[in-house]
Parts: sequence; C-alpha cells; structure tokens
Amino acid sequence: MQSTVLQMKDATNRMIGVIDSAGVVVACSDLTKMGAAYEDIASQIYDAGDNPLKIGGYTYKALVTSGLRFDYAVFVDGEDALAESICQLAAITLSNAKKFYDEKHDKATFVKNIILDNILSGDIYVRSHELNFPIDVPRVVFLIRQIDKTDIAAVDVLQNMFPDKQRDFVLSVSEQDLVLVKEVRAHSDAKEFIRIAKTIEETINSELLIKTVIGIGTVAESLKDLAVSYKEAESALEVGKVFDTEKSIISYENLGIGRLIYQLPTTLCEMFLSEVFKKNSIDALDQETLFTIQKFFENNLNVSETSRKLFVHRNTLVYRLEKIKKITGLDLREFDHAIVFKVALMVKKYLSNNEAAFF
Repeated sequence: MQSTVLQMKDATNRMIGVIDSAGVVVACSDLTKMGAAYEDIASQIYDAGDNPLKIGGYTYKALVTSGLRFDYAVFVDGEDALAESICQLAAITLSNAKKFYDEKHDKATFVKNIILDNILSGDIYVRSHELNFPIDVPRVVFLIRQIDKTDIAAVDVLQNMFPDKQRDFVLSVSEQDLVLVKEVRAHSDAKEFIRIAKTIEETINSELLIKTVIGIGTVAESLKDLAVSYKEAESALEVGKVFDTEKSIISYENLGIGRLIYQLPTTLCEMFLSEVFKKNSIDALDQETLFTIQKFFENNLNVSETSRKLFVHRNTLVYRLEKIKKITGLDLREFDHAIVFKVALMVKKYLSNNEAAFF
C-alpha cells in the first residue's frame, strides 16, 4: 500500500494515505502522518458506507470488503471534486491490490491450487512455509456434487458445519461441485469418513432440499498428496455412477473391481464379452433371469437362501440356473464361472453407460 500511494502521489500531486479500521494511518505519501490515529474518523467512514466522506479538509473512501466493517480506507487531501475522483480511483486500485494479496496468501486458495494441480510440487513446500501451513498432517478430500438442482448457499451450509478454517477447507470448484478438505486423526478409518459424508448429505438435504452424491478419496498424508485424494474422489463419483447407481456416498477404497473395469478401453471390454459368451450374447437373458442372477450373487451363491428370498421352490431356482448354463455355457454354482459372469455383467454395464453418454 505504501508503494502504491507514493506512486499515485507523484501522478496526482495530492497527498494520499490509508487508515485501518481503528483509524490508524498505515500508509501515506506524507511520512510524518504514519502511525497517527483518528478513531472518530473511522466511525464516520463506517457510517458513510460505500459513499465518500468529506470532512476536515480530506476525502475518505472505504476499500471494498466482504465483511460488515471496512478493513481499510483511502484518504486524499482536499474536499473538491478532483479529490473525490482521486479517492475513488485510489480505493479501486488498492481494493484490487488487497484482493490479490489476500488470495495469494490465503490458505483456502492455496489448498484449492493444490487439489486442482495449479501449483508445482516444489512450490507447495515454499508456500506452506510462508503461510505456516502444516505439511505432514493427514487430510481427506470429500467431493460433494449437487444433483437435480444447485444452490450457492450450500457453501455456507458446509462452512457452518466445519467452521475451523485453519484445519478444514470448504471450496467451490464448479457450479455443482463443492470440496471439503478435512483434517483427520491418524489411523482414522473409512467408516468415520462415510459417517462424515452421511452427515453432510443429510444436512444439505434438510436445509436446502438438495440431493447430493459424495465421493471420498483416500487419506493424504502430505499436502502434495491432496491432488491425488481429490482425483480419487472424482473417480469414486464417476465409477459409482456406473456400478453403484443406488449409492449416494462412494469411497474410492471400496470401488473394487469396478475401478479396474472403468480404466479399460471399450474395445478390450467388447472382446472380453465375445470370448466369455461364445454361445449367445448376454442380451439373450431376459430381465427375470438377470434378477435371479443378481439375487444369487447377493446371497453368496447359496441356492437355498436365494430360493427363499425369491419365494420360489429350490428346484425352480435350480432349473433357472441350468437354463442359464445352457444359454451362456457358465454354471453359476461353480465359483470360477460365477466370478467370470459377475465381471461380464459389470463390463456390459460399463459399455452400456459409455454408449448412453456418447449418444
């Protein structure tokens, strides 16, 4: 600020200064005024709001601020129209400079730059030292995606839930996506993360009537690993959209084989299906048969338990399994065949999702 007011003084030939919210002169082209206090002026600037204040031979203008009370105000020698114009321009210039400075040194912006890969890994350590930001503290990234509709108030809801801005960071990364970078205890487990995500989901839904899906990354042991945790949370949402459509909270650690399938090229997936189903395509199975297969997998290939859940006789289920074997060549009562069939169903679902996204 001191450098800026000196340059402006040379250009305008007017004394220009800055006072803080307590009325103390913190920068001035007249160095003799540095440190002087004008508490009564500060209160009058506050009352003037966004309007210039002309009093005592000076024109004052508060810098733009997001809070209720101004942080700094510019003052210029004189109460004439030119003094007001200079004061307005100085306020705009210093407001922009202050905003840039705050963003440069703001921890939330720093964290956002890390997760979005907008900062070099070598610079992370330098900047963390400047901000006194702890490096080796375990943190987890939660990616909260608003569906059906969005509301900017969701940011405020999250910030109220996690008010410690030195440990937890709520970031807006797109119109529908919010990110919570949360500091966690050492050896925290996935159950605790899911509990946190469930609380977030319920709170946003109850306060804003917005449905969300939440992806959870793995624990980042260091600041540089936050970008990895964020990408994992993104992957959790993308993979979950294909294989776990009924779930609203998906942890990267629990994606299982779906994560591998999602990374395969479609040509390889199509080749796999053609090799598995040599007799007939998987499309030859009707919906009732597919539902039977799903229940059979859910009950760990147990014929008696599956027949009980389907409310059918055991022999009826055996007949259906024989029919599946005849159509596909795979006997689901055999563990190896069941694994192949389960993977094939997931691959088919992945390909169908890709086709829908393409069209």
